[in-house]
Amino acid sequence: MFNVVKAELRKMKRPSLTVVTFSIVAALSTLFTSLIFLRLGSTSDRPRGREIAQTVESMSHSDGAYYSFSIMGLFIGLIALTVFASQSSNEYTYGTLRNLLVRQPSRMKLLAGKLMAMIVFSILLTTVAAIVNISLSYLESAQGHVDTKLWISSKAISGFLTTFGNMVLGTIGYGLVGMSLGIILKSPMSAISISLLWFMVLENILGAVLSTSTKWLPGSALSAVSTGGAKIFTYQRGLLLSAAYLLLFGGVATILFKRRDVAS
Repeated sequence: MFNVVKAELRKMKRPSLTVVTFSIVAALSTLFTSLIFLRLGSTSDRPRGREIAQTVESMSHSDGAYYSFSIMGLFIGLIALTVFASQSSNEYTYGTLRNLLVRQPSRMKLLAGKLMAMIVFSILLTTVAAIVNISLSYLESAQGHVDTKLWISSKAISGFLTTFGNMVLGTIGYGLVGMSLGIILKSPMSAISISLLWFMVLENILGAVLSTSTKWLPGSALSAVSTGGAKIFTYQRGLLLSAAYLLLFGGVATILFKRRDVAS
């Protein structure tokens, strides 16, 4: 199985994949951080009847350094989803799965190796986002007159580690959804388009039309995991519901991967 992991990671090291993916993550991180600091104001600057998302005072708290990173869960997760939906379905599209099974006849070992490679890639993806966001926060703090003394406190470090762990779990969750749909549908276009349509459009429509449905939607559950809990979802509920959905999708994908004939 270790050889499968190495082979999958070697495939993911292609510049066409890694450079593009990490560049997108870096660009989004830059955009999020820059927008937050551009919109900074003081508590006294709040117009009547409106609120500014973040102020100079709030960004000076212990979570200021990684605040922009903490709100990127959905975007990092969707990037992971598209990467792994594409990687898993392309094995069927290009007929490379047959060659892999010749080298590793055990389909479960092959699938486990792909899963481990996905987890490693998800951790790297989240790490890149954290580095870019925090670095930019420090660079832009001087221009925004933000006090960064609390950013290196023990509370800040503990909070960041918790946030990072939750973001990794959420990213892995999105990646598993993409990997499962890629195996089930065997088409990168179908897997990616259906996933993005659901998470970015249909869930928002369902939540607006039927607010009680939000408590049962997979995207809301994964978002609750990434953010450490939300108004509608507690962190524990998000973990349990996410696990249930992943077991469902992953179970179907595993059965199909194990029993489906590989004709080409």
